[in-house]
Amino acid sequence: MAKQLMTIDGNTAAAHVAYAFTDVAAIYPITPSSTMAEVVDDWAAQNRKNIFGQTVKVVEMQSEAGAAGTFHGSLQAGALTTTFTASQGLLLMIPNMYKVAGELLPGVFHVSARALAAQALSIFGDHQDVMATRQSGCVMLVSGSVQEVADLAPVAHLAAIKGRLPFIHFFDGFRTSHEIQKVEVLEYGDYASLVDQEALAEFRGRALSPNRPVTRGTAQNTDIYFQTKEASNKFYNNIVPIVEEYMQKMNALTGRNYGLFNYYGAEDAIHVIIAMGSVTETIEETIDALNAQGEKYGLVKVHLYRPFSTEHFWQLCQKQYKK
Repeated sequence: MAKQLMTIDGNTAAAHVAYAFTDVAAIYPITPSSTMAEVVDDWAAQNRKNIFGQTVKVVEMQSEAGAAGTFHGSLQAGALTTTFTASQGLLLMIPNMYKVAGELLPGVFHVSARALAAQALSIFGDHQDVMATRQSGCVMLVSGSVQEVADLAPVAHLAAIKGRLPFIHFFDGFRTSHEIQKVEVLEYGDYASLVDQEALAEFRGRALSPNRPVTRGTAQNTDIYFQTKEASNKFYNNIVPIVEEYMQKMNALTGRNYGLFNYYGAEDAIHVIIAMGSVTETIEETIDALNAQGEKYGLVKVHLYRPFSTEHFWQLCQKQYKK
């Protein structure tokens, strides 16, 4: 295990991880996610190698909808695929997100969450975009700081491979995406050691090939449609322990403690805030200041937002309540 200190922003931290696990990157720039695609494109031009000893294939399309189509098709061809987006760009990917989730494809969307243009354009941080994707079937994992991006982005890629589900890994636009911090990141060899090679081989073996003809993209009547829809539920049930497993593995490597939910604050808190994203760092500092004055505040930080594990949530709450 080898750590290195890097002074980077959240976008670069996500790109560092994404490049490691990616065969194909489908890109189209949109603020504030553009840095991720630019950095990956730059590294590919420099012939940087990922954990498979390959240079990432970067494909820039003419819109986010094109990037989403490339994302979907690349995964069908057995390539681990990643894209980076935000705001309206993410919304243009929603139709393909349903397909990628329904077909159990392990792609990863890294999203620097941003407000949506409504009565006017706003480029600043908001969760409107990611909230619009909750129903798509993608697993949603959230980071609240640059260090969390470096530590949780690998969980998204690793759990996607093992769990056969696409992930949206998101963090706040500008507040995390452009915040520069000195953080610890792992070497690519550490990431490689965590990959479930059997699951990866099975994914590649399911790639479309004239040597293994299959029928995909059919039309189904209601009775069959809902049977096949129901058949995917087991993957969502299984993804919760898989995410937890990889969080624990990252904890062992980093020395930090990540759970599906993390508690911060007074052991006998009277008032508890439940939040996710970069606001949790501000809340922690506020809790420290208030509790030092004799108040009793606490915070539950959400990391795995979809599927939301009520079991783990209540376990954490009961544990704190018993204290």
